[in-house]
Amino acid sequence: MKENKYDDQKFFEKYSQMTRSQKGLDGAGEWRELEKLLPDFRGKRVLDLGCGYGWHCIYAAKHGAKLVEGTDISKRMLEAAREKCRMEQVHFMQCAMEDLKYDKGSFDVVLSSLAFHYVRDFPALVENIRRWLTPGGAFVFSVEHPVFTAEGSQDWVYDDKGNILHFPVDRYYFEGERDAVFLGEHVVKYHRTLTTYVQTLLAEGFVLDALVEPQPPKDMMDLPGMADEMRRPMMLLVAATAAKK
Repeated sequence: MKENKYDDQKFFEKYSQMTRSQKGLDGAGEWRELEKLLPDFRGKRVLDLGCGYGWHCIYAAKHGAKLVEGTDISKRMLEAAREKCRMEQVHFMQCAMEDLKYDKGSFDVVLSSLAFHYVRDFPALVENIRRWLTPGGAFVFSVEHPVFTAEGSQDWVYDDKGNILHFPVDRYYFEGERDAVFLGEHVVKYHRTLTTYVQTLLAEGFVLDALVEPQPPKDMMDLPGMADEMRRPMMLLVAATAAKK
């Protein structure tokens, strides 16, 4: 069974207190770099996988998308998304992304923000995405960086006084399930290498357009812990195009 941690009330309440939850895209440290990778949405049909609060759906609609479908496994996430977004061209559906069924060429753009590290079978999902996209369609996503997911704990190594010493990177080439701690709760995530992310896209007929390891914005450095984000990459941003056959 696919894990749905975000419908756990305690976990969801903690998530709702995060800066990115309260301020939306402006509260996400990677947003300014991710925005640069997004395509022209005018007249496009857009699919957002793991849409969460629906921030990217709202952005696409405001920038001219004619249809936006946001999907998420979490009922609580979608309730929040529907409350925030009442635009007629935006629709939300509760479903694990691995279980989605769409016709070939249903979308011009597929987006996903920080969700693929919850997916066990990434190649199978990318195969589906390639089929759902029209030739020349855009695929843009963010994930937790392989350096961040490799060891599993996703926490720093501290000295006996609680000061950060370094970030652990271990078991990098051993892909698969990790027992991560996020917001003080145990969450199942899946580690894969940078090579796997890129080569999977290429094998499924995508052309790689951009790969970005976003640094935290200078004007967010005063937020708790943000300055330490310069010590190791936490996120990976990827933009690709479905090759025209």
